[in-house]
Amino acid sequence: MVNIEIDGKQVSVPKGNTIMDGAKQVGIYIPHFCYHKKLSIAANCRMCLVQVEKAPKPLPACATPVMDGMKVYTHSQQAVAAQKGVMEFLLINHPLDCPICDQGGECQLQDLAVGYGSSGSRYSEAKRVVVNKNLGPLISTDMTRCIHCTRCVRFGQEIAGIMELGMAGRGEHAEILAFVGKTVDSELSGNVIDLCPVGALVSKPFRYSARTWELSRRKSISPHCGLGSNLVVQVKQNRVMRVLPRDNEEINECWLSDKDRFSYEGLNSEDRLIRPMIKRNGEWFECDWKEALEFTANALQAIKNQYGANKIAALGSAYSTTEELYLLQKLLRDFGSSNIDHRLRQSDFSADKKMQGIPWLGTSIADISQLKSALIIGSTLRKDHPLLAQRIRQSVKNGMKLNVVNPVDDDLLVNVANKTIVAPSLMVKALAEILKVAAEIKGIEQTEELQRVINSLGVSSTTSASAIASSLIESVPAAIYLGNIAQHHPDYAKLIWLAGLIAKITGASYGVLGEAANSVGAYLAGAIPVTTAFSVAEKLDHVECGLNAAQILEFENDSTNEECSAFILMNVEPEYDSYNSQQAIEVIKTGKFVVSLSAYQGNAKDYADVLLPIAPFTETSGTYVNTEGRIQSFNGVVSPLGEARPGWKVLRVLANLLALEKFEYETAEQIRAEIFPDGFEISRYLNNSLGNFEATISIVEKEGMERIGEVPIYQADPIVRRAESLQATQDAELPKAWMAAGELGNLGVISGDKVKVKQGEGLVQLEAALDEKLPPNCVRIACAHPKTVALGALFGEVKIEKL
Repeated sequence: MVNIEIDGKQVSVPKGNTIMDGAKQVGIYIPHFCYHKKLSIAANCRMCLVQVEKAPKPLPACATPVMDGMKVYTHSQQAVAAQKGVMEFLLINHPLDCPICDQGGECQLQDLAVGYGSSGSRYSEAKRVVVNKNLGPLISTDMTRCIHCTRCVRFGQEIAGIMELGMAGRGEHAEILAFVGKTVDSELSGNVIDLCPVGALVSKPFRYSARTWELSRRKSISPHCGLGSNLVVQVKQNRVMRVLPRDNEEINECWLSDKDRFSYEGLNSEDRLIRPMIKRNGEWFECDWKEALEFTANALQAIKNQYGANKIAALGSAYSTTEELYLLQKLLRDFGSSNIDHRLRQSDFSADKKMQGIPWLGTSIADISQLKSALIIGSTLRKDHPLLAQRIRQSVKNGMKLNVVNPVDDDLLVNVANKTIVAPSLMVKALAEILKVAAEIKGIEQTEELQRVINSLGVSSTTSASAIASSLIESVPAAIYLGNIAQHHPDYAKLIWLAGLIAKITGASYGVLGEAANSVGAYLAGAIPVTTAFSVAEKLDHVECGLNAAQILEFENDSTNEECSAFILMNVEPEYDSYNSQQAIEVIKTGKFVVSLSAYQGNAKDYADVLLPIAPFTETSGTYVNTEGRIQSFNGVVSPLGEARPGWKVLRVLANLLALEKFEYETAEQIRAEIFPDGFEISRYLNNSLGNFEATISIVEKEGMERIGEVPIYQADPIVRRAESLQATQDAELPKAWMAAGELGNLGVISGDKVKVKQGEGLVQLEAALDEKLPPNCVRIACAHPKTVALGALFGEVKIEKL
């Protein structure tokens, strides 16, 4: 520690820190523009000049390291004169357009000009004008306002991992611009809007829609990824106008992904369902809540009387709140059925009855920054988990070794130490190879279980497997994470089982990267068919095991499986949210009765009998339990649109009409108290291990092309799908059939040609595209998109023909 004095206040600062760090410790504000706590030091705005005793001239506080006995004066005559001189230069070319600038009212330049600017300008020459740049559908530019702080440039290089903006020219000819003909397409690009201290970079969707002083600020939690990012939602006249990050170093730090930031547009979509609707004689009619709920209750009762309660199934979503999912499963189970699931994109449920707890991250989110080695299995990491990918990038900069086992080789914008890119059907074998090498390196005698795995696959040690195993063993602490592709994989149980064995041998932690903000809470609420010690289903009187999502939607060829006659859908669009969308829609259309509880109409009119409008996360209170097991409660920030109602209220009234007991809830807090009673410790429910799991592992040769089905970043959930600006980005382009050069050659097509893709009964036409990094005999086709919804399983076999 170094002892210094700032404006007469003594402070001890760690060696190597700057004057700015010391000033922050004692609460002294030093004006600045280019400095940011998460970015490298640029020291190019010079606004933070301060007087240091015995120094011949003012020094920049952000770049001057502390020295023992240093005396600093931030408001002395010399310091203030220097700061005013810098401000005069900054304002020389700055346009006088504050009245029409979107940054007005929250502009750092505006604020500091009050304290350090003069009442008039001495500059009489013509001001420079900079041509605006098109940076894409999310960021609007007014580059004449730019003060060249380079925060946006440094953010791209250091946080987003890709340099999309740079500064060209010198002196008054310097300007920030993108590369020729390029837009800013990073999944974290919106953060430059927050970083820009002036109005040069502003939100294009928000532009000219409201003034900052007209907005109310309310706290909330984002549902769109496993982190549950902390938000500040800004509201005007009961309408969400803008979403900004709320600092939380343990979760999202001070950043937001574009999905979290701009998806609010979907909240006010024209597709919003604002009144209950009933289908009679093939025609849709709006009605009041009483009629809709009575119609629903009578229909469910009739199904129960005619076919039995076990013919009713409920499908939820991890984007729903814990309270909503808890009441959904409670209603269904009290009614006599346990056919409930929220894991619609999962295809392998063979480990369900062996789970020892709720699948979770295995570490805290913040601990990722301390890792020295990590293995990512089956994940489009940047698109599925943008902020986790950012944390991993920072860890790699600090020396972490990143290893990947994946069917796709996307650019993670960071140095990957070792990677194994194989077809989905070979991922199990790839993990078994790592397991074998790890056992050999550690000198562990192979148990019967290990021998069975290795012998059944004919596993041999490969170079990449050896490197990955060595990395996990030698670089401690280490972690293994299974991403969305692994969780949707037909051999998911085997993948997590093998990951657990590798973790046990290497000493690494392991877990899953949760798909949504309530990925742990959905299990905790009991929105699964199995009755286990970690589910609140244990609180119910009857806990029979029901059908899982695959059985409900007939993914599995199970001779004991009988068709369900009625479906309750909550925050689910089965054509986009299922592992096999083609089959899911067919099954639901055969139902005698379907009720959809959703904020949107969508395509539900094609298969539902009743539409009940429920409120999205901004219009209701609730709780999310994120992938690290963090319980985060929030309140609604606006009133429900039209006649929409919070989902838990709709389910409570429906339960009352069905004459079910113990549904006398008046507030979401009462439901929350039932789920999380006093003394509740979530840590005892979190466990990724499988008890007595015995897998028969074999490699089945695929005859046709293997589909690699991924969920595009802006098709992941109903709200994001309706955010217009996000749907105009490069990441939301139409799906293509991506193949390696060999596969294109075999088909006799080149990149850009049209091809027919057939899977099951589904047939679609797509543009062929070249991806040299894909494994052989594979085609990468996105799911959850209107263009590919007719196709089947995410990892099934497909046939491709030239048009």
